[in-house]
Parts: sequence; structure tokens; C-alpha cells
Amino acid sequence: MLIWTLTPHVLPLRFTWKISRNASTTKTNLVLRVQDANGGPVGRGEAAPNIRYGETPDGLQAEFAALQAAGLSEVQTETELHELLAAHPPAHALRFALEAAFVEWAAARAGQPVWQWLGAPEPAAAVPTAFTLPIMEPGAVADFVQEHGMARFQTLKVKVNQESGYDLLRELTRALPGRPLLIDGNEAWQDADALLQFVERVVPLPGLRVRLLEQPLPATHVPDYRYLRSRSPWPVFADESVTDSADFEDIARQFHGVNMKLMKAGGYRSGLRILRETQAHGLQTMLGCMVETSLGIWGALQVSGLAEVCDLDGILIIRDEPFGLVHEEAGRLHRHDN
Repeated sequence: MLIWTLTPHVLPLRFTWKISRNASTTKTNLVLRVQDANGGPVGRGEAAPNIRYGETPDGLQAEFAALQAAGLSEVQTETELHELLAAHPPAHALRFALEAAFVEWAAARAGQPVWQWLGAPEPAAAVPTAFTLPIMEPGAVADFVQEHGMARFQTLKVKVNQESGYDLLRELTRALPGRPLLIDGNEAWQDADALLQFVERVVPLPGLRVRLLEQPLPATHVPDYRYLRSRSPWPVFADESVTDSADFEDIARQFHGVNMKLMKAGGYRSGLRILRETQAHGLQTMLGCMVETSLGIWGALQVSGLAEVCDLDGILIIRDEPFGLVHEEAGRLHRHDN
């Protein structure tokens, strides 16, 4: 019999985390722990609820209680876990936490690292990550760049909206010209032509070097993405358009790449399938995260060998990171394995 526990953690942030649809100064994530009643290895997983998908800490705790009542403690194999989750589908973030905890427990019992248990490539010892500039007053950008040492990161990410996107890009490229940028619109624009007008305006900015443009339009605007794909001067990446399932033939007609997040995919297995489907359809691969502790980021690093671009800075947004499973040095993430 397995003993499962779910514990909420209120995480103060180092700065206001503002994107196009919301802003926050704290985040409440939940940590799952599993162990055999007789002792032995422990598995842990993190759930970072995303309000974009209707996920809340209270909702996830209610779903966990329902899974406990449905026989979660009796699960002994990964197949049995997947069968239970198929019969009682939880939110994607909770599903990832459950699978991550079970996989770590099972891999430890088998004497294997998690990446090997999953059949993923061995991750690099040090993985470069982007670091994100949230939406803020343009006049605050230079001080933010200096305060958070953004120059140490090879790639930067910037959250933009229609109101201040141009000004943020102008100030960031003044502070760090020539640095590859990931521009993330978080579905802020409503039509492709308005977005292209924004793109046309920012292209001439001195020092601007764009690596990709991430999900600038709502996921439901499929015709706009098909129109945009051949007209954007930069690769367009899907984020919110790809969760745990997608028609990748259609995704390939809309985008040049996919940002896979394990919280959004709902687990390692689904995330690995998304990355491999992305590759099979000739698309570029990116690995992202929510605002997560090092527990969640450690999990993402287990599958990082399949990603061309990693944006795993969620750990760097948290003020007092509680687990110490990953540390960042010179813009690279180093995991601490058990």
C-alpha cells in the first residue's frame, strides 16, 4: 500500500510576475509525496496550478481527495496509475505531480535515474535557460536588468502586450543589444494583421535579435495562425495551443515550433510524446515551465535532452526556493540528483 500526501506551499516571488492576462506576487503550488507504507524510497512531484486552464489550489486538493477515495493508495504500477487517472481525470498540473512522484519512486526502486526510466536521452549536466523580463513600466527595465544580472543569460525572454510591448523591447535591447530574445505574447493580440503591424514596428529596433515569437494570438484563432506562419519574420511557437493532445499536422500548418510544459502536458509520458511528435513533424522543440520550485524544474530537466530551447527560469522567480534540487550558475541549470 502506498501513502500519498499533498501539501500546499505559498511561494513569495522576487518581483511582480506580470504577463498579458494577470499579475501576481505570490504563487501557491502543491507538493505530492509518495512512499510505500513499509518505508523505502520516496517520490515527489509538484503541481503548479494555471488559472488559464481553470486550475486552482483548492480545486486540485479536492481532485486529490477524490483520487484517494477512488483507490490511489492501491496503485502499484505506472500502468495502474494511468488507468486510474484515465477513469478519474484530474487537472493537468495535478496529473503531472502524481505521475512525477510515482515515477521517481518507481525509478528509485529499480535503481535507475528518472530520465532512464522514462526512456529519455540523458540530460546535459548543465542546461542553459532563458530568463524572463515580465511586463513592467518601460522606465524600470534598465534597473531590473542590472538588479537580476540578466547579462549572464545567453537567451532572454520578454513578456509583451499590445500596450507596452514595443517600449519593453526598445528598453531591453538598449540594455542588452544583440541578445537572442524569446518574445511571448500570451495570447494578447486578437488578429494576425494587428500583430504584424506590431512586428513591423519593432523589427527596426537597434540591437534587436529575435529567436522566436511565442503564442501571440489566442489558441482558438487557428486561421490567423495559418495566415501568420508564412508572414512572420521570426519562427512562431505554440504554447497554449498544445496541451495534452493536439492535431500535429494542423499544428505544423500554424507554427514553426512547440513549447512543451510538463504541467500543461499533464505528465512525463504525455510531454515526451508531444516533444517527439513535434520533432516528427519537422517542428522546433522548446521546453518551458510555470512558476515552479526546483522540484518541478528538476522534473523538466529529466526530459531536456529532447529540447532545442529551454526556458526553465520558474525557480528564479521564487524568493525563497524551498528544495534546493537545482541551482543556476552563469545562466545554466545544474540538477542535484539523489
